[in-house]
Amino acid sequence: MKKASGADSDGRIRLAGPDDRGAIEALTEEAYRPYTEVFDAPPIPVTEDYRPHIAAGGVWLLESEGRLAGVIVLENEPDHLMIFSVAVSPHFQGRGFGVRLLRWAEERARATGLPEVRLYTNARMEKNIALYSAFGFTETGRRANPMRPGWTLVDMAKRLEG
Repeated sequence: MKKASGADSDGRIRLAGPDDRGAIEALTEEAYRPYTEVFDAPPIPVTEDYRPHIAAGGVWLLESEGRLAGVIVLENEPDHLMIFSVAVSPHFQGRGFGVRLLRWAEERARATGLPEVRLYTNARMEKNIALYSAFGFTETGRRANPMRPGWTLVDMAKRLEG
């Protein structure tokens, strides 16, 4: 049974189940397509096996207008909540759904007593870095991407108040 959460006029956020995997993969591929074209290779979230994330209860779906609008993949760590991926369908981009998913991740972290939310992104995804920075994340370092030689990852974190 799927747990619903965050219902309002802009849709609802619910826990993903095994039957959602195909839709998650399709939305992720579609959302990251511009970067796949620029990088000449798919970003890690596009090639990820989402079965373990779903089984661990870490994939949440934002639905709007009866359709899948966004996906956020979370990993609980002992001292922080890691955002593995945030993806919004191109059809729903520009409506604040990415920020809504980030806010929702913060709420989840607070609810579990975690003081920080972290994520990482590709250094060439400058638009994403600017969005995360505007949302309060700070860059904590850069490192080589072990799965994609020649790519650089930007680590970012946001300390939570209250």
